[in-house]
Amino acid sequence: MRHLRRRLAVAVVALLGPGLVAAPADAAQSWQRYVVAPDSRDVRPVRVVETTGDVTHPQGVLGHGTAVLRRSPAPAKPAWPAGTTATASSFHAPNNGNDGKPRTYAPGNAIDGDTGTFWNDDTLAAYPDTLTITTPATDLPGITLQSSSDGVPQDFTVETWDGAAWHTAATVTGNTRTQLAVPFDKPATTTQVRLTVTKDQATDKGEFTRVNEIWPGLVADPPVPSVVVDFGKVVVGYPRISFAGASANNPGVRLAFSESRQYLTDRSDFTRSDFSGGPGTDQHAVPSGRSQWTDTKGCLPDGKVCSDGLHGFRYVRISLDALPGDAPDAQPYGEVRIDGVSLLFSAFLGTPDTYTGWFESSDPQLNQYWYGAAYTNELVTDTFRATDAEPRNAASPTLEGKLVLHDGAKRDRDPYVGDVGVSGRTTYLTHDTAVAARNVLADLADHQRADGWIPPASINDYTLPLFDYPLWWVTSSWDYVLYTGDTAYGAQYYGALTKTLDGWYPSVTDSRGLLSRPSGYGDYAFLPRDGEVTYYNALYVQALSDAAQLAKALGRQADADRWQQRAQAVSTAINTYLWDPAAGAYLDAANGPVRHGQDGNSIAVVAGVADQARAQSALDYLATHTALPYGNAFMDNDTLIGEGSKRVYAFTSYPELQARFRTGQADSAIDQIKRTYGWMAGHDPGVTDWKGIGPDGSLYEGAYTSAAHGWSTGVLPALTNDLLGVTPVTPGFATWSVEPHPGSVAWARGQVPTPHGPLTVSWRQTGRGLSLTVTAPKDTSGTVVVNGKRFTVRGGTHSFTVR
Repeated sequence: MRHLRRRLAVAVVALLGPGLVAAPADAAQSWQRYVVAPDSRDVRPVRVVETTGDVTHPQGVLGHGTAVLRRSPAPAKPAWPAGTTATASSFHAPNNGNDGKPRTYAPGNAIDGDTGTFWNDDTLAAYPDTLTITTPATDLPGITLQSSSDGVPQDFTVETWDGAAWHTAATVTGNTRTQLAVPFDKPATTTQVRLTVTKDQATDKGEFTRVNEIWPGLVADPPVPSVVVDFGKVVVGYPRISFAGASANNPGVRLAFSESRQYLTDRSDFTRSDFSGGPGTDQHAVPSGRSQWTDTKGCLPDGKVCSDGLHGFRYVRISLDALPGDAPDAQPYGEVRIDGVSLLFSAFLGTPDTYTGWFESSDPQLNQYWYGAAYTNELVTDTFRATDAEPRNAASPTLEGKLVLHDGAKRDRDPYVGDVGVSGRTTYLTHDTAVAARNVLADLADHQRADGWIPPASINDYTLPLFDYPLWWVTSSWDYVLYTGDTAYGAQYYGALTKTLDGWYPSVTDSRGLLSRPSGYGDYAFLPRDGEVTYYNALYVQALSDAAQLAKALGRQADADRWQQRAQAVSTAINTYLWDPAAGAYLDAANGPVRHGQDGNSIAVVAGVADQARAQSALDYLATHTALPYGNAFMDNDTLIGEGSKRVYAFTSYPELQARFRTGQADSAIDQIKRTYGWMAGHDPGVTDWKGIGPDGSLYEGAYTSAAHGWSTGVLPALTNDLLGVTPVTPGFATWSVEPHPGSVAWARGQVPTPHGPLTVSWRQTGRGLSLTVTAPKDTSGTVVVNGKRFTVRGGTHSFTVR
């Protein structure tokens, strides 16, 4: 039989002859034009997109001359007469606030002359909210309303009392300004003013009415001078400003950052001090002489003029302004001269010379998405530093100074192992940075709980209770060993793996042989689903199968057999209890309303739970019931969470892409890629991959959404492993497989890094079939499958044409 196989391979090579149509003549370098990373760590903005107030020569911030921002001191604010009081329809109970300091929200805060206090109603997204001011008789041409970027009153009326009845003095709709002068239709002498709010701005701080101050009269502060610059794509690091000089009164600058224009206001879309009640901006007091400032975390010695340091963003607004509490160290007026803005790029710098793996095809869009995913992953490949890590008790001395895979560029700067399940593969296929994944996996295992549970991340001092992430630790550990060949890691943490699979998960397995999530645990999206869930159990099957492969690689055949048997038993239970024959798809959960999830159905196919008929049926169901212009939704209805059928996660889309490629639905996978990644690439901020897409293609968590998230980079391994067709079979690519799934793609080529050297593949579809060439490192062997024909080869160059 071996002799027959060799003769067949030779015959195939003869069919090729000189007729293989190669990729473009400039193949050696053509893929490099898709690389997204900046050329150096000194990154400059590409344009000025907006100015406000008194700004001359704004192009100076780009290094073309000098931009000058000027602002006169604000006039004194009018005060209410002595004896003025305020009441409200409701107000929030006192608490310690986001900054941990005691805070009240009483209506009197809106007339106390202090913009640092505010009235906050106590009815979330319920209206009307009213604030009534009672004062000695006062002549008013109008009032001025001061709120904050936590959410401004948008629709409201102002009424005055004439001693017998209320009269409408002004009506406002669609307000977005934090300070708004509201003139009355005619001057009024009154003893009462009533504000009635019928709509507030919805923000991640909640839809409440917040009023910091109402001043009696029309206040016209000089507008804040500001310049907005665009870096062209999301970047991450430490902003720098070159000041040519400033007035002698310590004028302040405030920096607000955002990944998208939509959420760029006078505060950042997100900054780490938001969790402690910060102002949403970074502050700096500009000295009068020439100076260079690098934004780093900290405050002046007196605790004023603070900044967060590192940021992930595309746009930054630089304003001549200061917080009231920062006086006299920084003042909101004066003159500031700027002759340069830049960024010290902190993440992995993925220039073309750093790529150990690459991909290119006849479809430029697919190429764009592959390199966009590579860049997204580069942004989250960074050194762990307590100064810019997730602020909710994620700082960890065991990670400090190590290269890791964070979740996102601007937020969740903490390595979550579920994300490594995707971003780890992206790492192994692009750059020599696998140590970033190893550092995360090893650290989490080192913090394993006594019962075998492994924490998902260092957040909350390694205690965040996620149910599914220990399974992702198992699968990610096998991935790391499989792609890198580091069996020493596998041996070192084999005990932790065994404790997880033979300790923790059996303790949460029910009488039907299925995992049943206990109360008190969450999952990758903190979804409110307990009990028997297809996703958890299909992922369990995948983890058991991966663990069996690791056990086999380490010579522990008995463990391999036992885990594989358990995987089969769980698969049988899933098919018995969680398959919905009426829908032809797996239920999301055994209890509660009927729904069907992308996560469970897709992983059931990839993990081998579903046979061929069920796999086809489940994927057909998802295509029919979850397709949207911006991808496939992660649920088929809204019974689990509101708008669940309108939310797309690239994280859970990745296994669906794998499933479609591997079941002969390559064109369906490509269509889904183009809808999902095409949407993200075509909408602000562009290039990078969002954590989630919401209704109508929006950033699904509003301003808080991470628009550069490692868990969303699955398009890259999908194109390399499944479309190009290159996968490792045993650790370190000692054995490998090449099985293209081309669909409508005319040609593709690429390189995959292995510990033995690069493995390259190039194929082209012709009218006669498919022609393929593979060059593999010596001392490796692999299986090549071309149009259903299977060949076994050793290292070297091999060419095939199969009709």
